[in-house]
Parts: sequence; C-alpha cells; structure tokens
Amino acid sequence: MASKKNKSVNIKKYRGRRQLNLGIFLFAIVFIYLIVTVILYLTGDSISAYEVRKGSIVKDNSYTGLILREETAVSADAAGYVNYYQNENSKVRTGEPVYAMSQDPVPTDSGTEESADTQIGEEVRSAIVLQLQSFNENFDSNDFSSVYSLKNEMDNALQGNYSTTKRAQLDALIASGGIQVTNYGAPRDGIVAFTVDGYESLTKDSFTPENLDRSSYESTVLEDQAQVEAGDPVYRLITSEDWSVIVPLSRETAEDLQNKDVNSVRVRIDKDSETLWADFSIIAKEGQFYGCLDFDNSMIRYAEERFLNIELILEDESGLKIPKSAVVDEQFFVVPSDYVTTGGNSSGQGFLVRDENGDTQFCQTDIYNISDDGEAYISTDEIEEGTVLVKPESTETYTVGKTKTLQGVYNINRGYAVFNKVTILCENDEYYIVQEGESYGLSNYDHIVQNGDSVDPQEVVFQ
Repeated sequence: MASKKNKSVNIKKYRGRRQLNLGIFLFAIVFIYLIVTVILYLTGDSISAYEVRKGSIVKDNSYTGLILREETAVSADAAGYVNYYQNENSKVRTGEPVYAMSQDPVPTDSGTEESADTQIGEEVRSAIVLQLQSFNENFDSNDFSSVYSLKNEMDNALQGNYSTTKRAQLDALIASGGIQVTNYGAPRDGIVAFTVDGYESLTKDSFTPENLDRSSYESTVLEDQAQVEAGDPVYRLITSEDWSVIVPLSRETAEDLQNKDVNSVRVRIDKDSETLWADFSIIAKEGQFYGCLDFDNSMIRYAEERFLNIELILEDESGLKIPKSAVVDEQFFVVPSDYVTTGGNSSGQGFLVRDENGDTQFCQTDIYNISDDGEAYISTDEIEEGTVLVKPESTETYTVGKTKTLQGVYNINRGYAVFNKVTILCENDEYYIVQEGESYGLSNYDHIVQNGDSVDPQEVVFQ
C-alpha cells in the first residue's frame, strides 16, 4: 500500500511543472518593441517626408500702363457733315480716301440697295469661310488669344470690301441727289481710328504723372454722319507699328530692376492674355520712377486702347519644387578635385591619405559636390582637419582644413539622411525651384526631409 501512495505523489508533482512557450515569449518581445516604438514616436521629434516633384514659379507684377504711339489727330479743313469710307482700324495708303465732307447730310440708305455691311463679294465670303474652317480645326482652348487673331484677320478681310462698297454707295447717292462732297485722303500710310482723347501728341519726354490717372481720362468717339466744325478732329491716324507702355514703379522695384540690369521683359496683357516680349528701360521724372516697355509688333490689337492692364513676368523658372524649410546650410572641407581617386576593392571615390609613418593608403570618402572651381566637398565627419592627402601619381600633398558652406537638403530614399546639394533658381514665400539633373543633386520623385533642421547627417529615418 505504501508504494502505491508514493507513486501517486510523484505523478502529481510531475503534472504541476510548466514548460516555456516560445510563441508567447516572441509575442511578448514584439509587443514590448511596438510599445517602445510608439512611445518614442510620440515623444520624439516628428520627421515629415516630402516627395520632390517638377514644378515652376512665376513671379509677376500687375500694372495699369499708359500707351504711347506715333499718332496724329487729323482735323477737318472745313465745316460740314463727315462721311467715312473706312472702318475702325483700317489700314490706308497715302492719298487713299478716308472720309468725305458735305454741306448737307447724306442719306445712308436709298431703300433700294443693300447696306454696305451686307454687300460682301463672293471672293471675300470664300476667304472668310476658309479662315473659320481653319480656326475651327486648329483651335486650342489653352490659347484663347487665337480668337482675337481670328477677329483681326476677319476685320482685315472686310475692310477693303467695306471701303469699296461705301464709296460706290456715296457716289451713287451724290449722282442721284446732286449732293456736293469733298473727299479727303490719308496724308500718310497708317491705321485709321475713330477715337480721340488729346493724348495723341504725348511722348516719353512729355508725359506727366497726371496722364496716368485714369479717373480724369476722357475719350471722344467720332461718329459717321456727324456735323463738325473746321478744326475739329475727324479721325486719328497711327503711323508706326512701334508703341510703348509706361507703368509706374516704386523706388524699390526700380532699383531692384536696375541692379539686375533688366533690359527686356516678358509681358502678359490682360485684355486677351497675349504674351509679348518688350525692351525695358526706366525713366526717372519729378521724383517718380516709371518702367518703359517698347514693342515693335501687335500694335493694331490695342489701337483703340489708351490704358492696358499688364503683368510683368519678372521670373518664370521651371525645375524641382521643394519647400524652403527643407534647405539647410552645411559646412564641408574643400579639397582640390584632382586629389580625388578610386581604389580598394570597389570603384568608390576617395583620397590617398598619408599616416604618421609616411605610408599612404586609400580612404573611401563620399563626395558631396565638385564645384566649377575644381573643389571637392567632403564631410567634416568623414575626415579630420589636418589630414595630409597625396595627389595620385604625384608627390604633391594637400592638408585638409579649408571649409566652405553648401546649400542642400537631406535625401531619405535609403532610409537614412543623406545630404544632396541644391542650386536655387527662384523662390516665392514657401517654395524654391531648384535645378534638376545636376551632379550630386536631386531628381524627380526623390524623398527629402521637409524640415531640414529636424535631422542630423546619416540619421536613420523611418518613412
């Protein structure tokens, strides 16, 4: 009986032992690791990544400018009723009839003939149809200014037809009614306009600040069949394709443009979104500064305007767009680039270093830039000041010590912070546009630290 009791006790003790569960142990380790990681993330500095993308920055300044042209307000030689042969913005040659003057009103419609606006010859009609077809086939919604070009082309096609028809109608009315008229031709080649404002004689030397004040500006529209007195203006004749726009500038802007030696500028005109290049100069007058924009084309598009709303596109750069906060300044040792060599068991770059015993050995080192001056930039953490470098295949040496600052960002494509230099092309309040594709620089879709001051070189970063 005693032996059976002892056996029972031994069995009970054996069942009370517990074996180590490896799965639970591993789970516990992972769980603790996750907790520590979360705590470190919440209590540590947050590192935000930014994906580099191509972009552009356009810096422009908007102004209302005064237009100056080579133009004359042509006055009537005698009193009477004016009858125009030409349309607005018609091109005329010297001596070509512009208007006729009669002592009595001339009837505008005989009742038996079509008006001048409806008498379009078959040749002109076909030309207009072809223009419309070509425009419809090639229209690009991103280039709305082409609509204005079409308008000008159609106006030119109709002007000759209108002038011929109007002259024939006037001749017929005069012959049938016995009305005496006197024809007046253009004194010079030019473009006819039917608005006057008293600014026709203004030049770059004679304009005043008051001329740029639109609140006091008045313009008179000259109408067909109007009664005029001798000396009254009957039309405006523009005699040159060259024209200028005067815009007011602040002293700071004028000095900035002078310092940058700007002599040409791209201009966007609000009226039709047309973009033109203009010669640029600065005029100082009565303590004020003005920008003078000189154009040599497209004058007829704005022949009816005295003032234009324009934008000076002073900067329009494309490249890689990065936040300003990502850019940092780092100090580097600079070494003549002809000391850079390759060696060891790889093709990595580095230098031949002379030790205290006079022996030379290859030291692989990251190169962060090679400047146009032939200087290689190396990290101050990878090599010590005073290190003696030996020029490959030479006995010349160079002692490391000279430093320079390089602008760049921290690239985290590999999971740790690597410095990449940047060349800034332009900027706005929040972003830089930097050069794309340069050696030791950034590429499209790189990932960088959004706040460059939040990491250290070679710091491990979890994206």
